[in-house]
Amino acid sequence: MKNIWINGKQMFEKQNPDIKVEIETVGFGDYFTKLATVIAGGNAPDVFELNYENFNTYASKGVLFNLDNLIKQSGYDLSIINKNALEAFQVASTQYGLPYSFSNVILIYNIDLFDKAGVSYPTNEWTWEDVLSAAQKIRALDPMIFGIYQPVTFNELYKMVQQNNGSLLSDDGTAFTVNRPENIETLQYMVDRVLKYNVMPTDAQMAGMGDWDLFISGRLGMIVTGSWAFPTFKEKADFNWDIAVEPGNKKKATHFFSNGLVMSKDTKKAEASFKWMTFLSSSKEVAEGRVKANWELPAAMYPEIIELYKKDVPPYNKEAVFESLNYLVTPPPIVEYQKAADIIDKHLEAARYGKKTPQQALNDAQAELEKAIKLK
Repeated sequence: MKNIWINGKQMFEKQNPDIKVEIETVGFGDYFTKLATVIAGGNAPDVFELNYENFNTYASKGVLFNLDNLIKQSGYDLSIINKNALEAFQVASTQYGLPYSFSNVILIYNIDLFDKAGVSYPTNEWTWEDVLSAAQKIRALDPMIFGIYQPVTFNELYKMVQQNNGSLLSDDGTAFTVNRPENIETLQYMVDRVLKYNVMPTDAQMAGMGDWDLFISGRLGMIVTGSWAFPTFKEKADFNWDIAVEPGNKKKATHFFSNGLVMSKDTKKAEASFKWMTFLSSSKEVAEGRVKANWELPAAMYPEIIELYKKDVPPYNKEAVFESLNYLVTPPPIVEYQKAADIIDKHLEAARYGKKTPQQALNDAQAELEKAIKLK
């Protein structure tokens, strides 16, 4: 995305000759370590980028600028911004960030394998049962072909439990509910696809191959992954493929990921910084550049830009990307988000390898979370 930032800088400075922007890029692996260091040292950048998962952590530390007055004074039009993306960067209805991009997850499937197995293509009515049935038929085609890949991880669990009317937190967010019955049932379904039905490969069967590579090789019927996979699959997959809304069980739910722009509360250049933020968040030029990159969706949903996005095929059913927006769910709002994710992942891994039952894994995760993390 570096080119979008650089091109955006050039366009912005041309439109605002009195403002000069300095951009510093840092690799994702080092980004949050460096960000924490410069903020602690009182050298926070005027504007910086946060993904949704880390937004609550920084908002809780009181280091972000309240944007409400700037929005009101400038007359900034929020109506073009996707509502879910906008609300993701609010705390108690106060706007602390502006969404820059967002993406979701869909079911991507190999049309050729579906045809060979005599399976009808996924529809919006599909449930977990339909996914498992199709995966079993595709798995039966060949010992080296698998039905589906979907990681047994925290990021999948928090979403899939909601597909089963479960939740990892109580409604008021004051207690962990990781081992509630709906969640245990969800994890059982997830690990059964590996250990019982083997429609999803074990690590040994993957033989070091990544899930995207397995799909590109033509040996995977379905993969649950993000819309950011489209450019790679379009370039490298030599078979027919398309997408559908991710199936649920008792209801639908799918991931919502968003990157936002926030301002340091200590900035001395609030108005100029806000102009830069709004340009990146909602200008048509930046939105078009993001769509042409085909990586994520722009937060600004201009109809003509969205039509441009839909025309770039495959996948042909790009309407499924937008239909999925009706079912977006966000990660549990935990200040110590990464710590909680690491704890849960550790126990999920034990269940995936058959070292613990799903019930024992979630009971152990619940106990460790209650001991390690204090909720509000």
